[in-house]
Amino acid sequence: EKTERGYMKYLLMLVGPDRDPEDMTDEELESDVEAHLIFHRILQARRVPWSGERLYGPRVATTLRRGVNGELLVTDGPYARLDEHLGCFYVIDVKDLKEAIGIARLCPLPTGHAIEIRPIYDPD
Repeated sequence: EKTERGYMKYLLMLVGPDRDPEDMTDEELESDVEAHLIFHRILQARRVPWSGERLYGPRVATTLRRGVNGELLVTDGPYARLDEHLGCFYVIDVKDLKEAIGIARLCPLPTGHAIEIRPIYDPD
C-alpha cells in the first residue's frame, strides 16, 4: 500500500515453533522483550513508521470459515495445523522491498524461526 510518503507498507511475519509467552521462562521472556525493544529503537532511529504486536499461539485461535451452505462456522483452533506459526508481526512503511529486507535483517530472530515479508495490497 503506497503511503502519503510515497512508500510501501510491508508486513513482516515472524514464524516459528508454537511457543506462547507464558510457556517461556522469565529469563527467556525478558531477553526476547529486550531484543525487540532494541529493534524498536533501531526503527525509531531510522525514522521507519511501524506497528506490531506479539501474538498468543494457535491453541487459543478461533477460526471463522464459510460453510458449503454459506453459513459462517466458528471453530476453536487455527486455520491449518502446521509446525510453524505466526508469533509476532510488524507493519513497516519503507521505500521498497530492498529496504524491507534490510529492516527485517535487524529484527531479532531465534534459531529455527523465519520472517516472511509481504507487501500490503493497495487497490489504488
